[in-house]
Amino acid sequence: MVKRTLFFASPCRLSLKDSQLVVENHATGEVKTVPIEDVGYVVIENQQVSITIPALNAMSENNCAVVFCDNRHMPSSMLLNLDSNTIQAETYRFQIDASLPMKKNLWKQTIEAKIRNQAGLLNMFGLGGDVLKPYYSNVKSGDADNREGLAARIYWRRLLGAEFVRVREGDGLNAMLNYGYSILRAGMARAIVGSGLFPSFGLFHKNRYNAFPLADDLMEPYRPYVDSIVYELFLDGRIELTPYVKQALLRVLFKDASFEADRRPLEVALTITSASLVKCLRGEQRSVLFPRI
Repeated sequence: MVKRTLFFASPCRLSLKDSQLVVENHATGEVKTVPIEDVGYVVIENQQVSITIPALNAMSENNCAVVFCDNRHMPSSMLLNLDSNTIQAETYRFQIDASLPMKKNLWKQTIEAKIRNQAGLLNMFGLGGDVLKPYYSNVKSGDADNREGLAARIYWRRLLGAEFVRVREGDGLNAMLNYGYSILRAGMARAIVGSGLFPSFGLFHKNRYNAFPLADDLMEPYRPYVDSIVYELFLDGRIELTPYVKQALLRVLFKDASFEADRRPLEVALTITSASLVKCLRGEQRSVLFPRI
């Protein structure tokens, strides 16, 4: 079942009653209710939103990812349930015991899938994605020669022009990308926790200040889905992070994601990917399942 995403940009109060999330609008006095089990993601942008502890606990118990935004209206923190899988302690041990060669191989697969999807996106818009084929066809274990970075230089020039520079902090198109990636990261973290994985045990990302390196790892092949939305907005003349743009980026979780014999909403695809990683760590299969553009 595809879960709902709720976005709160106006002052309101969120509480719990009879397993329903109760939303009280401060300005109009209007009251709406949503079944907790239907909610997968909550984005709280307005700084005057209040929420009760029972409501937070209920969302956590239902593995709902709650994303909090800072005073710049950018996602800054996240609430996740760390007890949402019955065999997660066993899965944690498989994560801890994973050998370095296995991690390098899994990262190789991840980068191959990312560059292939970048190529697919460029081809979808008639931007000559075949130029990236030598990069995803020759990724070494652990991406030792940084094919990811080399491919990115070509990718961004073709997608958003020679003058565009991709940076982690920035305005305009960079802010749009960063916002979309934050939503994607929340979805990936939710899928990881739901599969019994511990998000702090990454394959490649290891920043000591990062609590979700595994989410950052597994979301890499999904980034082009965000890029596709940003590119379409760019073609429409939208180059600033407006409320309209934010609403468009929130819909990334509902984009179609295609596997070899199936097509699923991206939200479901994230779970397929995280579940396949568990099987790899347990030695039940060799490849992580990523969708292909």
